[in-house]
Amino acid sequence: MSTLFVINPNSSQTVTDAIDAALAPLRGMGTEIACLTLPEGPPGIESQAQADAVIPPLLALAERLEPEAAGFVIACFGDPGLHALRDRTARPVLGIQECAVMTALTLGQRFGVIAILPSSIPRHLRAFGAMGVTDRLAGDRALGLGVAALADDATTLARMTEVGAELRDRDGADVLVLGCAGMARYRARLEAALGVPVVEPCQAATAMALGRIALGQTHRPRIPQPKAQRPGDHHAR
Repeated sequence: MSTLFVINPNSSQTVTDAIDAALAPLRGMGTEIACLTLPEGPPGIESQAQADAVIPPLLALAERLEPEAAGFVIACFGDPGLHALRDRTARPVLGIQECAVMTALTLGQRFGVIAILPSSIPRHLRAFGAMGVTDRLAGDRALGLGVAALADDATTLARMTEVGAELRDRDGADVLVLGCAGMARYRARLEAALGVPVVEPCQAATAMALGRIALGQTHRPRIPQPKAQRPGDHHAR
């Protein structure tokens, strides 16, 4: 049980490679980190239907990996299968959306989210409402780019800078969250361009998972069992 598995639920190896590179600063902390691609997933998860469809194969993959797993990170902004996987395993299970928002709340007062498409925003808002953090949400703005289009470096960074500036200047965000795992490689450059903290969700979730593993902490803690009485103990009063 020495490997933290970071599972990209779409089938894009390019996205997985970008996640793997973004996690480089977190390696060497005593837990191996392995980034995996879900072959059964779509090239990009851009709708609720696509997110829901990856849950069964995601759970099946996690079940196969469990004997060697120290924990799991679900690397899709939307956290598909998060609670289902927590039902299935006692290993730490972290979702990148949940962890990114929690991290953002420690870095600023109002967070803004850079989404991929306008259709992603209702999914985000449902999740933020369930988390009870909408009063700290400054705004959620879309790039208008699908997951595949994020591979175009110059176009994507320019558009992310434009949207990030709108979140900062118009909406009052003092910390930004990247709303897709496919944006992983742009965090440092976007932070330098905009002068506000930028949270990359895969980094946020992996850092939190490593802490859980180091502390032996999980959503399903072991309950100490009462010691068995020895013969005659009930007379010792």
